Amino acid sequence: MTRGTAGITAMVLSAVPAAAAASCESLGSISVPHATITLAQTVAAGQFAPPAGRGPGGGGLFRSLPAFCRIAATLKPVADSEIRIEVWMRASGWNGKLESVGNGAWAGTISYPAMATALAAGYATTSTDTGHTGNNVTFVAGHPEKLVDFAYRSVHEMTIAAKAIATSFYGNGPARSYFNGCSTGGRQALTEAQRFPNDYDGIVAGAAANYPTHLQGAQVWTAAVSHQDEAGYIPPSKYPLIHNAVLQACDALDGVKDGVLEDPTRCHFEPSSLACKSGDGKQCLSIEQAKVAQQIYTGPVNPRTGQSVFPGLEPGSEMGWATLSGPGPMSLASETYAYLVYQDPNWDYRKFDPDRDIANAEKVIGKTMDAIDPNLRPFFSHRGKLLMYHGWADPGIPPLNSVHYYTSVVDTLGGVSKAGDSIRLFMVPGMGHCRGGDGTDTFDAVAALDQWVTAGHAPDRIEASHSTIGEIDKTRPLCPYPQVAAYKGAGDTNDAANFVCRRP
Repeated sequence: MTRGTAGITAMVLSAVPAAAAASCESLGSISVPHATITLAQTVAAGQFAPPAGRGPGGGGLFRSLPAFCRIAATLKPVADSEIRIEVWMRASGWNGKLESVGNGAWAGTISYPAMATALAAGYATTSTDTGHTGNNVTFVAGHPEKLVDFAYRSVHEMTIAAKAIATSFYGNGPARSYFNGCSTGGRQALTEAQRFPNDYDGIVAGAAANYPTHLQGAQVWTAAVSHQDEAGYIPPSKYPLIHNAVLQACDALDGVKDGVLEDPTRCHFEPSSLACKSGDGKQCLSIEQAKVAQQIYTGPVNPRTGQSVFPGLEPGSEMGWATLSGPGPMSLASETYAYLVYQDPNWDYRKFDPDRDIANAEKVIGKTMDAIDPNLRPFFSHRGKLLMYHGWADPGIPPLNSVHYYTSVVDTLGGVSKAGDSIRLFMVPGMGHCRGGDGTDTFDAVAALDQWVTAGHAPDRIEASHSTIGEIDKTRPLCPYPQVAAYKGAGDTNDAANFVCRRP
């Protein structure tokens, strides 16, 4: 998901002047709790390049940045912490607000591209490496406090420090503070709302990996069922076969045949319909492959109780099935169980048992890692707003996970009529994990959140677009769940103006 431009223009035009501002370099000597300032440097317009090995080089995203003050700091809230953060503050044109940005996977680096996007939009911005270096779990061995840093402490400490630094630089603190993250960043977002409800005025949580004990369990399970009998392994060459069959069966259910399922929960495709008459073949599935495909859609079930453990992937996600059902398990998922739950690097994912292993994960890491508390009243009590989104074609984090969490919050608050001004979920048809796919994956969730927080306008729709080779070829409104975009019946089906949001 990338940011749009309409909201960016409005925010920059509303930029506020700094009052009693300090020079950037002078911030190297300020006192911030738990922090040591390691860099205080003015970066000229277009001159930023991330450190070697820390993300993409100085491409167009960085070359277009205005001049800004770059602060790096190391935070040590406990003896074993070494949380690195950066805070970027525009030299001019600040909109008076802070946008903190989240991480992906195991993090281990500052999210420089996301910071650049926020800075370009007029915000002061901050990011953390979550207390370690490297996108793997090896940092945990012998360092239990570093797991706490990764799980929640680093983002909270970053938030406190960033607000203090911005106040020192501009002479006044941010009028509004937002958090924006997807995947691991989505988990960080929901964790902030649950554990530290006063940190932010508004939060964007995309494709949240907020239930690691069950999510990573389901991801490991998907690899296990794909490889328990290699006769059931579905090679990537067959993904188009399944995907095209899904579209043939369900694409027209939403009234528009466009290669995207508006609501895949309405699609009741049966993989057995592709079963070969005998054996295996290029244009059909073996009986074993059809069974595995059905399991991928269904998700893990407790073998003892028969109850669903976690949702499966949705119809329409097939082109990305290699994420969980490729030659081996997703490394983040297997590492969670091998290193965090069992402390055994030789743990065999093929022996995964949803009943036993998820229960063990809940006991060992659940209280630290899971962010599933539906009681967000403390966050909402100061008019905090939570905007969630998730791609229906996500091949890594089952989309219904976001639906289930959203529903749990709404139920806790007493229904949609009481919750609608505080939380909204936007499901994105055809979008993959955080971005990409055949659907409209480009939209500005932060601009929608900002209008909600500052003007009280809860988003009734968010305009989104899809591009091919840099050219927009389709627009469509994203609708607050459970509404969907419905074609009016006339006009170009690639134009959002010809769609309305309504309940199916």
